[in-house]
Amino acid sequence: MEVPFLDLKAQFPQIREEIEQRFKRIIDNTAFVCGKEAKEFEERFSELHDVTYAVGLSSGTDANHLALLCCDIGDGDEVIVPAFTFIATAEGISHSGAKPVFVDVDEKTFTIDVKKIEGSITSKTKAINPVHLFGQPADMDRINKIAKKHGLLVIEDSAQAHCAEYRGERVGGISKAAAWSFYPGKNLGAWGEAGALTTDDEDIYHKALKLRDHGSEKKYFHDLIGFNYRMSEFQAAVLNVKMKYIEEWTEKRRLNAYRYDQRLKGMDEVVTPLVLDGVRHVYHLYVIRTKERDDLQEYLKEHGIWTGLHYPFPLHLTKAYSHLGYEEGDFPRAEKAADEVLSLPMFAELKEEQIDYVYEKIKDFYKK
Repeated sequence: MEVPFLDLKAQFPQIREEIEQRFKRIIDNTAFVCGKEAKEFEERFSELHDVTYAVGLSSGTDANHLALLCCDIGDGDEVIVPAFTFIATAEGISHSGAKPVFVDVDEKTFTIDVKKIEGSITSKTKAINPVHLFGQPADMDRINKIAKKHGLLVIEDSAQAHCAEYRGERVGGISKAAAWSFYPGKNLGAWGEAGALTTDDEDIYHKALKLRDHGSEKKYFHDLIGFNYRMSEFQAAVLNVKMKYIEEWTEKRRLNAYRYDQRLKGMDEVVTPLVLDGVRHVYHLYVIRTKERDDLQEYLKEHGIWTGLHYPFPLHLTKAYSHLGYEEGDFPRAEKAADEVLSLPMFAELKEEQIDYVYEKIKDFYKK
């Protein structure tokens, strides 16, 4: 049996006709950037996450960048960010001119360790940038409490957390601003690159509208030096169709995660994801950890099961951030996670018999 890590083709039959109809309208109207589809997307996505404003953008990385700039973070500022995440989170900080200050992560949830935040705050600290990693919200109550105490902003990286909830509240609106990615493999994925910024702050909203379009909300009236971060109509059309199904697909992911949990719970060699009380984990990735990670991954590959590594290096040990002067051992839990995590196949259309096969092969590996 072959079990892909992700099967985007399995989703096509449900949505293809609707998307093709929207594509035809775009082509007939010859309006391809930030048009009616993008406006519809912004209205529907903000409603989906119970937030006042959404701004469609060209990628999640651009969203990270704009979220920082719209919060007036720049040269000389510091932003606290977990050491274990995709590099785009830190890149947003760097591109704004600020300095990422890494902190360790919680060993069980992989989200930022709130107990480590205050020790990293300096007179230059401007914001905390938590990541809702793998689809599980960070501990936002405690993060916001620390931010309020020290007069800091909170900016969420929600790239992997579409429809996730923290104590009954959708992520993306539990902070000053939030960044989103719709890379094709995401729970809500485009057919190319796309991103968004969400906020309840009107000033941030209007600044984002300007910065994404060469500093202009009205064509040729340039108030700022901006960027070309505009959303394509084709990507907005895909997202508009997919939003009809995202709740259904999310529950299927959660069911598949439950099936993995039930099968793996008695296996001492494997640690399954811990879900915090009061959160809705949406399982962008189903990530286990094991000391035999590399050998297990190779064994599964030999038996037709494709897995992923998210992520094999913590950010403080990447060449890109070597100039910050961090060393091995500075963030031991992030480093341990990078050595042990393994992402199993996870998508809404994953069949129960495929999950059974993955489990059987994991069990066979440890018997050997």
